[in-house]
Amino acid sequence: MSAPEVAIIGAGYAGLACAVELARAGVHVTVFERSHTMGGRARVVHKDHHWRVDNGQHILIGAYTELTRLLRLTGVSPKQLAHLPLTLHVPGRLHLKAAALPAPFHLAVGLLRAKGLGWGDRLAMLRMMRWLKKRNFRLDDPGMHVDALLSETRQTPALRTLIWEPLCVAALNTPVAESSAQVFANVLRDSLAAGAAASELLLPRTDLSELFPVPAARYIGVRRGKLRTGHAIESISPVAGGLALGGDSQGKAWRHVVVATAPYHASALLASTGACDRLAAQIDALEHEPIVSVYLALGKGERLPEPMIGLAGGDPADPAQWVFDRGQLGGAEGLMSCVISAHGPHEALARDELILAVHAQLERQLGRRLPAPEWSQVIVERRATFACRPGILRPGLRTPLPGLWLAGDYLDSEYPATLESAVRSGVACATAILAELGSKG
Repeated sequence: MSAPEVAIIGAGYAGLACAVELARAGVHVTVFERSHTMGGRARVVHKDHHWRVDNGQHILIGAYTELTRLLRLTGVSPKQLAHLPLTLHVPGRLHLKAAALPAPFHLAVGLLRAKGLGWGDRLAMLRMMRWLKKRNFRLDDPGMHVDALLSETRQTPALRTLIWEPLCVAALNTPVAESSAQVFANVLRDSLAAGAAASELLLPRTDLSELFPVPAARYIGVRRGKLRTGHAIESISPVAGGLALGGDSQGKAWRHVVVATAPYHASALLASTGACDRLAAQIDALEHEPIVSVYLALGKGERLPEPMIGLAGGDPADPAQWVFDRGQLGGAEGLMSCVISAHGPHEALARDELILAVHAQLERQLGRRLPAPEWSQVIVERRATFACRPGILRPGLRTPLPGLWLAGDYLDSEYPATLESAVRSGVACATAILAELGSKG
């Protein structure tokens, strides 16, 4: 008997994770991707034909077990990720580095050694972690916001400004006054509360397309899978024998199709079936938050005190929250990746104004003059993630149409929209398809 075949629409991390798992089980997959670049919302962007930068900076942590497993499976070298102990560094304000010890000692010792925190701050941080642990990280009120959690556990102004608010907006891409306390608690449970290895920062030394999509494509290819980039699928139609894809030149009926696109593309494909209107409306109801990346090429000799620093505690009008020194992560020396998460006043600035504002902010917080950028780039992902608020309805991987599946970081999960949640959804989708293929022979 010939091997079963599955079509996957979207070559982002979710779609490729699904494809890798299916290919590993002997299924022949065909991945359709509208763009010529793989990675979806975590991909490389070319600048002036000379530079390659990511469309957004992604932070991986040791708790991302499925992503790291798939990286190993597809042959990615461990050297492609810089493994750093959890380090929160805000120039002149804070330096906290977790110790290489089991939980909770890694955090306790890190707090004892921390610079910039008073005893009241240290005790408040431990108080919140104990409060969450006592409840097994399950909150009584599912509608609680992170802001209310911080108030309930009597967090100090310094902790709010220097640690909790920046961590929340980095993980959930949603301001603390609006973000889900339960999802934030889940993130803390699997990182800070889970030991030094789980809280490690894994910072990519290569671009996000090379990190997983390219090795995944090779893995799929040697297992008789196909990757069709520059190939847009415009519609899905139920036909005799399965599902037909508008834009698929083969014109065949697929028994199983996975929609692994961004949610705002997925809803249109679902609506085109004529059988998934309610699900499409549910996905359309998700609100989104942007992420802006400002790249500043400051030239040789420019270096940050850590590969990743926070910019918390400055002027409230300052746009950026984090800066990554790409020169310390295998990139060009002096290239800084400045990240602005969620909605804010920065959205009213023109691109040149935003570049000047971030450059000035970096100068103020480093306490020194910086050279004018040799080149700069602003990349705006206006719908980078869904707004991770309490009570939102996130869909599951099944659809009302037999054989039609979903994968993506917006699906129902304990996590916010991260690369890990994208990969986990893809793996879960592949597992469900394999179970159906097995049950039907």
